[in-house]
Amino acid sequence: MKVMKMLTILAGWLLVVFSCGCKKDGPAVTPPEGTPQAEVVAASKPLYAFELEDMDGGAGDLAALRGKALLLVNVASKCGYTPQYAGLQALYEKYGPRGFVVVGFPANNFGGQEPGTNEQIRQFCSATYGVTFPVYAKISVKGDDIHPLYRFLTSRQSNPQFGGDIAWNFTKFLISREGDVVGRYESAVEPSDQRLVADIESALGKAG
Repeated sequence: MKVMKMLTILAGWLLVVFSCGCKKDGPAVTPPEGTPQAEVVAASKPLYAFELEDMDGGAGDLAALRGKALLLVNVASKCGYTPQYAGLQALYEKYGPRGFVVVGFPANNFGGQEPGTNEQIRQFCSATYGVTFPVYAKISVKGDDIHPLYRFLTSRQSNPQFGGDIAWNFTKFLISREGDVVGRYESAVEPSDQRLVADIESALGKAG
């Protein structure tokens, strides 16, 4: 009887120990074997969590671009810098196979230079410059109605090195494969600028 009682107590004690050690939210999720290290690191970065809208009104985000180097650009159709679309497309075609993506964000914040609808913007980009890189629905990149993505990019708290208000159309932010902001280039910096190109190549070289 004493043996049975001791076994019962021991079993109960073990049950308590194992119950306390279990996580209520289940086992940790590990990435599939073979996932590039850059994608593993990027998975936790806030950049990919912001909700966006595509040109058709569908919901989206940048999560599908994890592990790639990105160039985020606030674009406009009636700006003196609008011809930069051609240079941005050239960058996308040259470096896209290596994991580089240009991402356009139409905005009407400066001089009313992006007045069209999303469909008009899409047709303009395609017909005039043959744009094939992703261009999202029109947003605001400055002011009280600034999109959360651009609040993150321009905040000195979340982006101390490259933060600051957007000054004009075609400001560019370079994002590493790991999801970090690693460069900012103002409107006058052409897509063919040697420093920008060198920084893109450097970001691409960090594949995990």
